[in-house]
Amino acid sequence: MLVRAHYQPYQVTFCTAWQSAQGRYRVRRGFLLRLETGQGIRGYGECAPLPAAGTETLAAAAVILQAVVPDCAGESVAAAAARLDGLSNTPAVRYALETALLDICAREQAMPLYRWLAPDSAGRVVVNGACGCLDAGFEGRLGQALSRGYRTVKIKLGVYPPDEELQRLERLHLPNGISLRLDANRAWSFNQAAHAIEVCSRLPVESLEEPLQAPELATLRLLQQRAPFPLALDESLTDRFADTPADELPVTRLVLKPTALGGVLPLLKRARCAQQAGMESVVTSTLETSTGLWAAVHAGAALGNHLAHGLGTAEWFKNPDPALYPVQGVLDIGQQTQAGLPAPAGNSISQ
Repeated sequence: MLVRAHYQPYQVTFCTAWQSAQGRYRVRRGFLLRLETGQGIRGYGECAPLPAAGTETLAAAAVILQAVVPDCAGESVAAAAARLDGLSNTPAVRYALETALLDICAREQAMPLYRWLAPDSAGRVVVNGACGCLDAGFEGRLGQALSRGYRTVKIKLGVYPPDEELQRLERLHLPNGISLRLDANRAWSFNQAAHAIEVCSRLPVESLEEPLQAPELATLRLLQQRAPFPLALDESLTDRFADTPADELPVTRLVLKPTALGGVLPLLKRARCAQQAGMESVVTSTLETSTGLWAAVHAGAALGNHLAHGLGTAEWFKNPDPALYPVQGVLDIGQQTQAGLPAPAGNSISQ
């Protein structure tokens, strides 16, 4: 039985403003959720809405949290879990509640969450370096990422004119073995995207996310046929193609965000469907603080592939949880012996 259910807001500051084609952010706001059983087992979840990524607004999340969370006290874990079905329109809230409940389940079984989700998982998550957009500080961030051992670095495109960004990409001096993960955040027309793919075919590009302003299956198919690297869908998975079966998607990669998809379990289900359709998947954060990011890392470990996941975003915040800093581009959570998720630390609010 749950005897306590509590949430409270937080606000944390970015070390450097986060900028993409969808906007510029200096602070991150959300809510931290804590559930507690009669045996004193606590489960934590984070609700970090980001409408640009396909979630509800912060205000909408606050309304639903107020309506749902207090009523969880006095319910069984199973009864609280039954509430998840009614939260599909507020995926960030659903992620928070689902995470807290999964955390309790893993703690009750005295195992880390990734092992509760996937018993055979090694708990090793390869991570890409998040270098932001091609602004004045990019070269410094790229140098730091390379010095920390990242082999895949992610760059946000669509912030500046396409030709200018492509010229900057072509001027980059990269060591051998370093690959670029590009994200246009639906900023380009078809012709702009086709030109970008032509230019990027001469560069060590690992993948290109969301190239089209108005993605359609037919135009994406044409672009994927031209591209010698995977095209990926991210935001489109929660709006334009939310109901499109995996085997009808004409790209070869999905970018899965638990905050936007409504939780770890929907993410893993989507990844299994993608794998059956011959596609690969990566797990990516939505700029959550430590609680939400830890849950996403455990989801990446449960997924168990060898791709670099977009989970190296802790360093963008002031006072992050140091355990979320990848070492040589890897988060090795297989060394964790504690049950459940790590308790909130670093940039999250106190217990």
